[in-house]
Amino acid sequence: MSIDSKVVVITGASQGIGEALVKAYRKAGFRVVANSRSIGASTDPDILNIAGDIADPATADKIVSEGLKRFGRIDTLVNNAGIFSAKPFTEFTLADWSNNLSTNLSGFFHVTQRAVKQMESQGSGHIVQITTSLVDQPINGVPSVLASITKGGLNAATKSLAIEYAARGIRVNAVAPGIVKTPMNPPEMHAALDKLHPVGRMGEISDVVGAVLFLENAPFVTGEILHVDGGQSAGHW
Repeated sequence: MSIDSKVVVITGASQGIGEALVKAYRKAGFRVVANSRSIGASTDPDILNIAGDIADPATADKIVSEGLKRFGRIDTLVNNAGIFSAKPFTEFTLADWSNNLSTNLSGFFHVTQRAVKQMESQGSGHIVQITTSLVDQPINGVPSVLASITKGGLNAATKSLAIEYAARGIRVNAVAPGIVKTPMNPPEMHAALDKLHPVGRMGEISDVVGAVLFLENAPFVTGEILHVDGGQSAGHW
């Protein structure tokens, strides 16, 4: 199959890492199904934008059904959509709990389940989760319990799915970034956030995109949690 015929689904695609992934996959010759809550229509005939909340099963249905209707197949799914709530543990509300589980876990479950069914019928596929290095190496001063619960769940699911579907031609991996320069992290915070990484700087969006594309082109890699965190997960410093 020509790479020109391959199709990737990217969630959380309207800004930051997701937006950059759309551009990178198009540059690599993929056709793209892009989702976020408020994404608008695309003028590129090889990009299908689908607006909707990924936590809603109807959105997952639409992403897969409309993607298949337009492009005929799904080769890769990048579960990029996610939220991060940094609060002391006792200050989390029921709304915080519900929002994190809905977006980070339910959203992953709904769209991945539907994509895997399609990949099974094709005999191949690749799934990548964007998680966080805080799961493996919490940082004092960066409260991250809900991120650890939800993104840690994605790390565990990555390994489980990799084993379950290895013999059926479907690879499953994750990229676990450190703190990245995205719209979630305002410029006035960058100097302080730089110091949280052993290499002395925050991650760039391009660092994460490069890691996803590496996994895309690594057919013998599955079940991997690839840390892209400037050494953050290696230990204390």
